[in-house]
Parts: sequence; C-alpha cells; structure tokens
Amino acid sequence: MTIEQVGVVGAGQMGSGIAQVCAAAGLKVTLCDLNQEALERGLGAISSSLARLVAKEKLSQADADAIVERISINTDMAALAPAQLVIEAATENEELKQKIFRSLDEICQPDAILATNTSSISITRLAAVTQRPEKVIGMHFMNPVPMMKLVEVIRALQTDDAVFQQVTALAEEIGKVPVDVKDAPGFVANRILLPMINEAVFCLYENLASAEEIDTVMKLGMSHPMGPLALADLIGLDTCLSIMEVLYDGFKDSKYRPCPLLVQMVDAGYLGRKSGRGFYNYG
Repeated sequence: MTIEQVGVVGAGQMGSGIAQVCAAAGLKVTLCDLNQEALERGLGAISSSLARLVAKEKLSQADADAIVERISINTDMAALAPAQLVIEAATENEELKQKIFRSLDEICQPDAILATNTSSISITRLAAVTQRPEKVIGMHFMNPVPMMKLVEVIRALQTDDAVFQQVTALAEEIGKVPVDVKDAPGFVANRILLPMINEAVFCLYENLASAEEIDTVMKLGMSHPMGPLALADLIGLDTCLSIMEVLYDGFKDSKYRPCPLLVQMVDAGYLGRKSGRGFYNYG
C-alpha cells in the first residue's frame, strides 16, 4: 500500500505540526477535530509557520500556498475514511485515545494503518481495543514538529514488521529521523526528559533557586537551548503531569513521583503557555 493520504486527529500544537510536515512532503492531509475553532486555530498556526519560512526565504510563497491547499479540515471523523494512515494526536489521556481508536477502527479502510502520537501511553493497550492490532503503531513526534527531526517509532507487541517498515519509510519521506523504540512507559525521550523536568520542579518547590535561576543553570551549565521549567511551560504542565503519572504507574518506582508543586499548578489551571501562566507569565 502506498501512503498518499494521511489523516490527523487533533488540531492542537502537535496535530497541526504533523499535518504541516505531511502536507509539505506532498501528501494529502485531512485534519480532524471535534471543535471547529480548534481546527481554524490549527490551520492558522500552520499558515503562520509557513509565513515565517517564507520570510526567511526557506520556502517560496507558491510552495507555502500549495502546502495549505493540500490540507482539508473537518469536524467529522468519517472524513478520514479514505486515508491510508491516520495519526492520532489528541490529549494525553488513555481513555480518550482508546475511544478514538475504536472509532477509527470502524471508519477507516481495513488495510489502513492507525498511529498514535502518544508520548508515554502503551501502544500495545491502544492496539488491543481495535480489530487490527497488527496495524497499530506509535509515531512520537517532537515539539515543535516542523523544526524537530526526531520521530520515535514504537511497535506494539502486535505490530507487523511490514507496518513498522512502512511507517519508518514514511517518517523519512516527511524529513524526519525515525528511531526504533520499544513499547515501555515514556519510551526513551520522555523517560529521560520528564524526570529531569520533574526534578527541576522539585528544586523550585524546595526553594533552591528561582525558576529563572534554575533554567539559567541548565542553559549555561549544560548547554540546553531552553531551561527545563520554560520547556515544561511549552509542553504544557498538564501533559508533563500526565506523563509522570504514566511513568509512576507503569514502573511503580518512587523516583517517578510527580512533584506536589506540579500537581498543584495543574489543579490551579496554570498549564504554561497555553493558559497564559505556568512557571512564567505569558500575558
């Protein structure tokens, strides 16, 4: 099966970025979300991203226009029926993702591949709720998707080798570097990254230094382009907490215990950039 048409479920930061890179590679893309406003925001984010590339002379205006034309938006998941590959990029909530996969399993053609952009949830469990577990796989893109080269490609226990090879080839086709990662809580990227962020939150919680000072230590001392607390704000503190909870539940190891301050900030609605306030203010 040749993949020429891709569906993306979820028009947030990750979903819109995935739609952009797929369309930029010449694929026809259907971006689906239940919320029309979210779809319009997602399409706007894609247009803004492309406009920045045009301004930097990395892309012609004609090419930018062609990319946008290859993306259609729809609030009805039935529009994903013609896609050979559908990538789910919804909120990091296992119950929600399982619901989406059950729906996609009914909507999509029998040989279509169902992928998830989950950053921590078991691909094996998501595959198990479908009638095509051998065609379910993880494609964990990094944020921001148009800029970051890595894609973790994660096989469920049930995934066919042919599906893995096809998705790996597609990742290369859209300009990414695929890395073969086993299905375990947090995979590799977030199993390393999120405990580091969580430890930075503990440093703030214990008043070792201010948020700015903690981030400065990591930027100047470790050559990180962005401090861990600023990065948490970019990711979303609710997403950070969800991943830490997956790690804690999956390994039953106290080293993955979410910092109480992280829990409290999520409870308060201080989610980072998307809410206007996290470890920093974005008013």
